[in-house]
Amino acid sequence: MTTFLVIVLVVLMLLVVYSLVRGIIAFLQSHKADIESGGERQREMQLVQNKMMFNRIKYQALAIVVVAVIISLAR
Repeated sequence: MTTFLVIVLVVLMLLVVYSLVRGIIAFLQSHKADIESGGERQREMQLVQNKMMFNRIKYQALAIVVVAVIISLAR
């Protein structure tokens, strides 16, 4: 059971990093779009940025829950 939880934890950690990188890229692109023209493209990139940052928070919370379960099983 612990091995499974560790694998789940590693997957969640990778998803956190992926969401963080995608959010930062969307952030940089939204500022580039803002400088160039604004409008619809900027709004799309801001929505992607918000979605990725929310996903990052969600995956971090799930990772914390998995760590808590691993600790409780270790006792």
